[in-house]
Amino acid sequence: MSLGHLVRRAVTSFSNREPGHDAAQVAVECLLPAELELWSAMQSRDRRHSLEVLARFDRLAPHSSRAERAAALLHDVGKTESGLGWMLRIVATLVGPRGRRFRDYHDHESVGAAMLRGISDGRTVELVAGLADDDVAGALSVADEI
Repeated sequence: MSLGHLVRRAVTSFSNREPGHDAAQVAVECLLPAELELWSAMQSRDRRHSLEVLARFDRLAPHSSRAERAAALLHDVGKTESGLGWMLRIVATLVGPRGRRFRDYHDHESVGAAMLRGISDGRTVELVAGLADDDVAGALSVADEI
C-alpha cells in the first residue's frame, strides 16, 4: 500500500456521512442477506469506500461473479472488529500492530475472512483474505488503490 493511497484514504475518510440511497442499493442487490448485515455494520466511511471500490472493480473486471463483486464490497469488513475511528486508524497505520485493536486493524483481511466464513461463497472469502493470485484479485487490488 503506497503512501499516496494512505493519504487519499485518510482524506476521503474524514467524513462519516452515509452513502446515498441509490449507491447503497447496489450493495443490497449484490450481497447475500448475512453479508449485507456485516456490510451495514461497517462505518459509513468504509461503506462509501467499498462502493467506490466496487465501481472501479466493475470497470476493471466487468465479467466478475456475484461472489467476486461481494469481495469488493466486503474487502475491509474486518476493520469493524478493531472498533477504531478515523484518528485511531491513522495512529495504527503509523505505529503498527501494537495491542489487540491495532493488530485487528492491520490484520483486517484475515479477520474479515473469518467473519465471512460460513456465510459467504468460498471465492468471496478467498479474495477478502488476500489469498487469491489471479486477474480478479489483481483487479480488486487496483480498484482499492483509490
